[in-house]
Amino acid sequence: MIEAKGIEKSFGTLKVLKGIDFSAGKSEVISIMGASGAGKSTLLQILGTLSTPDKGTLAIDGTDVLRLGQRTLAEFRNRKIGFVFQFHHLLPEFTSLENVMIPALIAGRTEKDSRNAALGLLSDLGLSDRTGHKPSELSGGEQQRVAIARALVNNPSVLFADEPSGNLDSRTKEDLHRLFFSLRDKYGQTIVIVTHDPALARMCDRTLYMKDGLFVTDHDIRTSGTATGASETE
Repeated sequence: MIEAKGIEKSFGTLKVLKGIDFSAGKSEVISIMGASGAGKSTLLQILGTLSTPDKGTLAIDGTDVLRLGQRTLAEFRNRKIGFVFQFHHLLPEFTSLENVMIPALIAGRTEKDSRNAALGLLSDLGLSDRTGHKPSELSGGEQQRVAIARALVNNPSVLFADEPSGNLDSRTKEDLHRLFFSLRDKYGQTIVIVTHDPALARMCDRTLYMKDGLFVTDHDIRTSGTATGASETE
C-alpha cells in the first residue's frame, strides 16, 4: 500500500531525513516512535503527500505520487488519504455532521450521499447524538472522534495519525487506541501512527524507531539512552 525508498529531507543546512526506506501492507497498522526531533512528523508529512522530499521515491496504492501535478495530487489525497492530528482542527462554525461531510463534498459527492456517509461514521463512532453539536459543545475525546470520522468519510486507503491521543486523558486515550483497531478491522485501512505512547505502539502490528533521521532497532534506542516516551512532539 505504501512504498517509500531513499527519502531525504533538509531544512536549510539541517538534514532531517537521511535516506528512509518504508513500506506498509494493506490493512497493516504501524507505529513510528522516537525522541522529539528524530524526524517522525517530517516523514509522516512526506508519506501523506503534505510535503515533498528532496530525494527518494514514494508510491501509494500503486501510484507514483511524486510525479503527480499539484491539482491531481490534491484530488488523490482527498480520495486516498485520511489524516488525524493531535489537535483535531475541526471548523468551529460547523456542526459535527457538517465537519465530517466537508471532504466528501469537496470530492464531488452529492449532499445526500455525503450526509449519509457522515451519519454512518458518526454512528459507528458512538456520536449519533452529537451530530448537531459544534466543536465547542463536545469533549476532547468526542472532538477527536469527529476528526477521525472526517478522515474516513471518503473511505481512504491509508490513514495517517500524528500523536492522535496526545491531548487526551488516560481513559479517553485508551478508548481511542482501541477504536483505531476496530476501524481497521471494519474498513480495512492501512494506518500509520506517530506516537510517544508505548501502550499504543504495543497494540500495533509493527513498531519502527527513528533516531537522527533514520530507522534504528529497539536495541539501538535502549542502549543509547534515547527516551521514546518523551511527552513533547516534533
